[in-house]
Amino acid sequence: MEHTPANNAAGPQNVFEEGQVLLIDKPLDWTSFDVVRKLRRQVKTKKVGHAGTLDPLATGLLILCTGKFTKRINDYMALEKEYTGTITLGASTPTYDLESEPVNQRDFSAVTEAATAAVIAAQFTGEILQTPPIHSAIKVNGQRVYELARKGKEVHLEPRRITIKEFSITDFRLPVLTFRVVCTTGTYIRSLANDLGAALGCGGYLSSLCRTRIGEYSVNQAMSIEAAEKYIREKLEGPAGNQDQ
Repeated sequence: MEHTPANNAAGPQNVFEEGQVLLIDKPLDWTSFDVVRKLRRQVKTKKVGHAGTLDPLATGLLILCTGKFTKRINDYMALEKEYTGTITLGASTPTYDLESEPVNQRDFSAVTEAATAAVIAAQFTGEILQTPPIHSAIKVNGQRVYELARKGKEVHLEPRRITIKEFSITDFRLPVLTFRVVCTTGTYIRSLANDLGAALGCGGYLSSLCRTRIGEYSVNQAMSIEAAEKYIREKLEGPAGNQDQ
């Protein structure tokens, strides 16, 4: 069928209402919703969502779906994830990361690379049960558990079955362990850091995190917020003098 440039008088069609997938490299200190809110204004459609939350102190790949493609969000969320980051031993934090201050300082000097690898292989590889952090967005009786935790209320979360496909320490420099993890959806890397520290007998918390991959999509393909804004403008307005033919 021959293409006819219909509705030109009304301006170019909003491709973001029809549906787009945006790969974003989430900046440090932004919430995932900060990214959605920022780009929702740019794409000029209310239907924008992300496929898997990243905590504010995490960076890396965030998949955004717009318009009709928001129906695909659950499909993207179900994909395998890959992360890199650091775990700091010798203390723990209430949030399992640096959103709260380290407490319970303990000696970590006896921890060895071999012992760490053995603990990971025995307890943190394959199908395991993991309890999510109480400082998370999970809802209990309609309330976010982090809101209950901040009010000092007791929160009990049931462990969940997850699969850790790969968990390796790529650099061992006490007290900091640099790691790479490949896992199924629903895995909390903060919990992994906390639980590894507990298993090593010295405590530990997540000190940095980057989501490097979701399924076949890599953070190397992702755009910065600024690049995404430019891409959106060009999609909506078209490059100067180069409207769709």
